[in-house]
Amino acid sequence: MQITSGRLQKPIKCVLYGPEGIGKSTFAAMAPFPLFCDVEDSTAHMDVRRLPKATSYQMVLDEINYVKANPHLCDTFVMDTADWAERLCRENVCAKNGKTGIEDFGYGKGYSYVYEDFGRLLNALDELLPLGINVIVNAHAVMRKFEQPDEMGAYDRWELKLISSQKCSIANMLKEWADLVLFANYETIVVKNNETKKHKAQGGQRVMYTTHHPCWDAKNRFGLPEKLPFDFRQVAGLFVCKSAAVPDGETVSGGQQAAAPATEEEDIQSAAASNYSTESGKAEEFPVISEKDEVFPFDVEVPPSVYKPLADLMRQHAVSVRELQYAVYVAGRFPADTPITVYPMDFQMYLTTVWNKVLAVVEDNRKEGV
Repeated sequence: MQITSGRLQKPIKCVLYGPEGIGKSTFAAMAPFPLFCDVEDSTAHMDVRRLPKATSYQMVLDEINYVKANPHLCDTFVMDTADWAERLCRENVCAKNGKTGIEDFGYGKGYSYVYEDFGRLLNALDELLPLGINVIVNAHAVMRKFEQPDEMGAYDRWELKLISSQKCSIANMLKEWADLVLFANYETIVVKNNETKKHKAQGGQRVMYTTHHPCWDAKNRFGLPEKLPFDFRQVAGLFVCKSAAVPDGETVSGGQQAAAPATEEEDIQSAAASNYSTESGKAEEFPVISEKDEVFPFDVEVPPSVYKPLADLMRQHAVSVRELQYAVYVAGRFPADTPITVYPMDFQMYLTTVWNKVLAVVEDNRKEGV
């Protein structure tokens, strides 16, 4: 056994949540060499590097595995946002089990399945850390009633906008998974007018909280102050930067060093990575794009009436309509000449949940020259 001591510099897992529009995506965009998995499509008007919008749970896993296979693409992987990824998990569970809604399972079983799927998603993100890649997961906040077991009465508090039940709380699982949980909000001060006897709100400065409070959840393992300005430079020194050394900068809270603004050389490196291609000259399976329109590397024509997540998977893996129809025929579901547009919508949704099996059949058919 090798015994070590002292602090280890390693990639961190950060969860950032707050009200909509406070600037979570902009905050994450300041991380070292970030790459967005934009589930919410919230970065369309930002100049950032992103993968194609994930429209299914399988597509999210595919994008994480793609970054795992190509770790040079980023220093920070940003999942934006957790609650929209949870929605894809719910859709995946319902489609896989032939349900129209998560409540159709009864006795809370559906939520247990979603909890398990989201756990697999976090396990996939964990596999990026040994490659030197930080992970930031953005999420929205929601205000809920909370009642202390040893106190009378309930009060409002901010929580993650995720499934939060006694048996399968995705919110708790995400907080336990993270090294750093930041709650961003507007600092509002209520003052009383002595003349009118009325109260008025003032302030509105954006701040982030790093420790637990009765009114919100937060935590950190780095000895940060309880409240900081909502600025990435306050925590920049906690993040690993493998593509370029973190430049010397001012000392920030916790004794860490802040990263300086990106230099021209770093901008060139970022642009080069966004145009990355393999040694063979072939396009990457998941091209990094910065424009609003979704771009796929394979020119696969799919009828517009096809379930969009299924169509996206077909384009990304270069599966033609004919190949999909024949794979469905091999599985004994429909005749080979049945148009894909005739497939029931629930069956098209089901195909996204078993996409790996569909791909295996397609590849076998290709080897046989079918």
